[in-house]
Amino acid sequence: MSLPPLASGPYSAGALRPLLDTVLGALEAGGRDRGGPLPAGGPAEVAARVREAVGEVLPDQGEPGALAALVHALAEGSADPADPLCAAHLHCPPLAVATAADLAASALNPSLDSWDQAPAASELEALVTGALAREVYGAGGAAPAARSGVVADTRDPGGTGTALPLTPDALVTTGGTESNQLALLLAREALGGGVRLVCGANAHHSLARAAWLLGLPEPVVVPTPQGVLDPGALDAALSGLTGPLLVAATAGTTDAGLIDPLPEIAARCAAHGARLHVDAAYGGGLLFSSRHRGRLAGIRSAATVTLDLHKLGWQPVAAGLLAVRDATDLTALHQRADYLNADDDTEAGLPDLLGRSLRTTRRPDVLKLAVTLKTLGRTGLGALTDQVCALAQEFADRVDAHPAFELYDRPVISTVLFRPRHADAAAVRRTLLEQGRAVLGRARTGDGRLWLKATLLNPHTRLADLDRLLDLVEGTTPT
Repeated sequence: MSLPPLASGPYSAGALRPLLDTVLGALEAGGRDRGGPLPAGGPAEVAARVREAVGEVLPDQGEPGALAALVHALAEGSADPADPLCAAHLHCPPLAVATAADLAASALNPSLDSWDQAPAASELEALVTGALAREVYGAGGAAPAARSGVVADTRDPGGTGTALPLTPDALVTTGGTESNQLALLLAREALGGGVRLVCGANAHHSLARAAWLLGLPEPVVVPTPQGVLDPGALDAALSGLTGPLLVAATAGTTDAGLIDPLPEIAARCAAHGARLHVDAAYGGGLLFSSRHRGRLAGIRSAATVTLDLHKLGWQPVAAGLLAVRDATDLTALHQRADYLNADDDTEAGLPDLLGRSLRTTRRPDVLKLAVTLKTLGRTGLGALTDQVCALAQEFADRVDAHPAFELYDRPVISTVLFRPRHADAAAVRRTLLEQGRAVLGRARTGDGRLWLKATLLNPHTRLADLDRLLDLVEGTTPT
């Protein structure tokens, strides 16, 4: 029996090329057989087709055609974020160049838990995370020069009037959930074990779950009837609390893409001595846009910032980051395992990677980020961001002018909430999903009403596509 070929090594190119042809062919055929943004038939029919394609999961004898068959089944049964009518979630169509880089990362298979497993990848990660951290802490309308070097800390614990120079940094994560968990962990270690989370009702569910996981007190949730955290309500909540406090603000809510008033929230935090975290998993992509980055004014006051570039960054999952204003906060993550970062190895100059994550084995997700940043530059990424934000405004205009629909409000980023005036929004959405004709999300606002949600992350989508989406929604009779 001959051994199966490996993905890396001296013969990798010859082994991978025909397999890539197989994968690309199966992707194309599966997408063609799907015929729309989502497989038709609903969960039961999709599951039946997958079971039929898979057959026996672990047969006695291997099947050479498994790659083509299973990729075809996955493609046929997937929601396609590149389809203009697939607009439910913060689920972006990935850039081709980022996907190609991800293939290289999988083939080389570095693991970022020790330098000797990832010599180049560890240095690449340090370069990219440092650059993105400086991008965060130069945000909010700052001059480009502020993106490099240290940032000034407005805290002055000694009363000397002298700003403290801080060096920002960032960690690569699997996404917003892990980043938010890390932010709470770092706050607990910096402020003390009893730190209390204070957040708006609009905050992402992962924050409350992280507080539970870390054994922190029950979070204080401030009502957000208008969808954003009101500084006055926050001030009142903080006035009644004692002990170390962490305020979590949101720059890009999941339901409506709203941005909390960050400068005012930062001022309230400073007045009460509270630490600030900003969950910018969605809105962080505005950093790349000279037109929209001012919407993140105030973000530099945050001790930690969550970013997800598999949203407004067009990366394959996963591409999350946690930026920290003061890199010394990361010393709390330090761990020692002799087989990975022995003292004598570290003293000899081998980089210590264990303090860069809560995970041990980590794939080099930084490669696709580095390739994207270098290939498109700030201007290219900013243009993509501007495109989807402008598209959302134009779609909102279409909805507002259409007699059959009601618009919730003007979009802040690229999310548009709307509803049919004479049909049940939830039933219409489920019918379109079952028919495989469109993928729309749902959002319930503070007034209790349910809305359809279009999250526009595809820069190739055109107004004609969105007109077709409205026609589909208007013409759908719920089943």
